[in-house]
Amino acid sequence: MSSFQGEMRTTLGSLLYLRSREYPDNEVAVFPDEGIRWTYREFEARCVQVAKALLAIGVEKGDKVAVWATNKPEWLQLQFATAMVGAVLVTVNTNYKLFELEYLLKQADVSTLVLMEGFKDTNYVKTLYELVPELVNAEAGSLASPLLPKLKNVVFLGNHRHPGMYTWEQLLSLASRVTSSELCRRQELLSPDDVVNIQYTSGTTGFPKGAMLSHYNIINNAYHIGRVMRLTSWDRLCIPVPFFHCFGCVLGTLACITHGSTIVALDHFSPKRTLEIIEAEHCTGIHGVPTMFITMLEHPNFPKTRLSTLRTGIMAGSPCPEEVMRAVMERMGVKEITIAYGQTEASPVITMTDIDDELEDRVATVGRPLPGVEVKIVDPETGAEVGPGAVGELCTRGYHVMKGYYKDPEGTSAAIDSDGWLHTGDLAVKDERGYYRIVGRLKDMIIRGGENIYPRELEEYLHRHPKVSEAQVVGVPSQVYGEEVFAFIKLKPGTEAVEEEIIEYMRKRISRHKVPRYVRFVSDFPMTASGKVQKYKLRELAASLISVDGEGEETETA
Repeated sequence: MSSFQGEMRTTLGSLLYLRSREYPDNEVAVFPDEGIRWTYREFEARCVQVAKALLAIGVEKGDKVAVWATNKPEWLQLQFATAMVGAVLVTVNTNYKLFELEYLLKQADVSTLVLMEGFKDTNYVKTLYELVPELVNAEAGSLASPLLPKLKNVVFLGNHRHPGMYTWEQLLSLASRVTSSELCRRQELLSPDDVVNIQYTSGTTGFPKGAMLSHYNIINNAYHIGRVMRLTSWDRLCIPVPFFHCFGCVLGTLACITHGSTIVALDHFSPKRTLEIIEAEHCTGIHGVPTMFITMLEHPNFPKTRLSTLRTGIMAGSPCPEEVMRAVMERMGVKEITIAYGQTEASPVITMTDIDDELEDRVATVGRPLPGVEVKIVDPETGAEVGPGAVGELCTRGYHVMKGYYKDPEGTSAAIDSDGWLHTGDLAVKDERGYYRIVGRLKDMIIRGGENIYPRELEEYLHRHPKVSEAQVVGVPSQVYGEEVFAFIKLKPGTEAVEEEIIEYMRKRISRHKVPRYVRFVSDFPMTASGKVQKYKLRELAASLISVDGEGEETETA
């Protein structure tokens, strides 16, 4: 593998040991709502304890450990403890429900699941018992499920004892069974090129795909993200974005630790609480999608909140309106706010604006490639590279490109060509200065509030409804979330249904952000001569229906 300036060849465990020696008494993490403050030295000791506990319950090198929780202190410990023992951390979206959890646990071959009680309208514990009823009568660590044969250990984040599960404290108590030399022997087997994280993304076709990311991938990406932000050991980054997403665990937690900075974490985003914590903890940075910044700026407490310590941060996930960027810089005082572009398959950041870039460049472009990252724009039809000013597909190559999709060689070869170029599926244009602008997407991905939604997945779930003959899902513009989900439904002969019936069916089975905002019943779909549905016509129809109906935007947060 070719090297580049500023390259870091290490593992997450070794990185933490190094930073703990450099900044032993600096705060590494603050969880204000839990009253937790850890120094780098304390955090290292806690991660070592969790790592030993994982060895004690039989976690082997390469085993998949899934975490289904909000931004809990234990999540952060597991990010490094799993890496220390050579396990692969599988991040689980906190909005997942039964269907999605079943798919992920099966596809990823998860052997250990760590989960909290629940979040919003989903009880995680009840969902798991519904999926794996054998858990009720199982001994902790000895689950035998015909549906999920690889799943053996379930750990509950809390003190309440659930049948078949370890509590977190019970897990930690097992660490004493493992010596430091045993942990060292395991760590000697590890390489920076080992897969350390599987993040599920909508990929280019079908159901979510597990992007395999190595220590080398994400450490270097995080380090160079932090360099662009000019992070130092004095910086304190407020992270209200979820850890399960690359935004939280690479641009957030890992960018901090690669620079000796402090993580200030919220369990989940609340505009009021985020403002309070920025002020109380003297945060110098803030991450968020545009919607988060908008709700903070519009909150009644904003005018009376002191945000004078803020200087930097990242806005990503969806295009940022100029007026929002201007307000963040001028009214919030985040003069050095940056824009990052990428995708999970790229660890995730490909290009990024600089803290010194003009406002226009921070709004109209996604910046320039990070160090060690190659980018080219190609003609989607011919594959030939095009010059500045020409629109084409953005492709990228370098240290940051994933090792592939887990158990999906066909999907991997479709995404990464024989020369190592990752095809993003995004249409972009480069200007003469080397700044890139995203102008559209080749794929049908819907991006709602920074969350990727793939229509095929929703169509599969809609087809399970007993009255649905066929379903087609498209995205429509939304001023609040960027895009919303619009479902066209063809009913089975002799059946009748109303829109709310379909929406309620989906609401009970999938994440809230994926539930269609709009449903329309049709007798047929526009087709090509070869029998393919013309989705662009459906998008046009959906947009016109919304315009004619005069339906307003929803006001609830994502």
